[in-house]
Parts: sequence; structure tokens; C-alpha cells
Amino acid sequence: MTEAKTSLKRTLIGKVVSDKRAKTVTVLIERRVKHELYGKIVGKSSKYHAHDEKGEYKLGDVIEITESRPISKTKNWVATRLVEKAAVV
Repeated sequence: MTEAKTSLKRTLIGKVVSDKRAKTVTVLIERRVKHELYGKIVGKSSKYHAHDEKGEYKLGDVIEITESRPISKTKNWVATRLVEKAAVV
């Protein structure tokens, strides 16, 4: 019996806001949640440092990141795939 193994690692999709560091991109993840008390929908965001071995992701790209083992003090995500290329202005 061959079944596709589902990954237990979390994946998130966000926008690259910095690609200045070597082999690292900073990814902004934005989500909309309901306020606990007032019920209003509010936007929350968090930034994650993701490992980008080849340096292929640039500022403005929308990418998918996957949870991994700690790579450095602040880095425990790996950039896995490009979802949308940044628009050239």
C-alpha cells in the first residue's frame, strides 16, 4: 500500500520584505483575525527569517516557507517555492 505521506511541518505564504542578508530572506506573513472582545476583523502580521540557499528570491516575491530545524538564532524556516514573482515597475 503506497500512500502519499502528509507533512506535519507548517507552511505559510508571505511576501519577501528583505533579501539583504546572505542566504536569508525576511518574509512578512499577514493574516486577518477576529478581535477577541470586540469582534472586529483586524489584520495581524509577523515576520520570519527563512533560509534561501541559492539566493533566488527577491524583494516583493510571494513565497511559501516551511518550518524546519533551527538553522541559526533567528532562522527556523526554509523558503520552499515561489508563488508569485514581484511585479517589475
